[in-house]
Amino acid sequence: MIDVLLVDDHVLIRTGMRRIIDDVRGMRVIGDVNSGEEAVKWCRNNVVDVILMDINMPGIGGLEAMNKILRFNASINVIMLTMHTENPFPTKVMQAGAAGYLSKAAPPEEVLNAIRIVHSGQRYLSPEIAQQMALSQISDSADEPLSKLSERELQIMIMITKGLRVVDISEQLNLNPKTINSYRYRLFDKLGIKGDVELTHLAIRYGMLDADML
Repeated sequence: MIDVLLVDDHVLIRTGMRRIIDDVRGMRVIGDVNSGEEAVKWCRNNVVDVILMDINMPGIGGLEAMNKILRFNASINVIMLTMHTENPFPTKVMQAGAAGYLSKAAPPEEVLNAIRIVHSGQRYLSPEIAQQMALSQISDSADEPLSKLSERELQIMIMITKGLRVVDISEQLNLNPKTINSYRYRLFDKLGIKGDVELTHLAIRYGMLDADML
């Protein structure tokens, strides 16, 4: 039996995923939560095989939640869900430890297949995402400014563009506010921008943030 945890801030998404998974023999949803913080808390008290987790959620979001979960249980397989497939974000997420990266537009059969594959110990990428990643390997990296960022810089960029204050980010990542500001200005320098507004525009351009979330 493959036990699955659903993590998404939209109840309709969780309800739909639950119906898809629970209808299949050999799989079951044993929990669903609406934030990265709740996912971390849930995983500290429960055992699960596979997590289906949205990247763009309020609070710490999917990427930081995954990092916290894998830090105390590296055996959990996390499949990240997104509406966006543009590289280099998928590459960064996979490098951070995700077992899979799946489009929310994927058909039910692909979702189930991805769960089976990561549970078997392999990694899974949607075909369209794999193609984007392959193409990026032969493209000029200068065209992809996000490829210059470290995993921590990417995490902080996501949190800034979701409107979190420096003090909130420092509390959630357990880092000094001065350290967060240092990362912030390093982001501006690496990306050749001057402020948070330009950073947000860049996040939308590369599929890290939905414009309708603003």
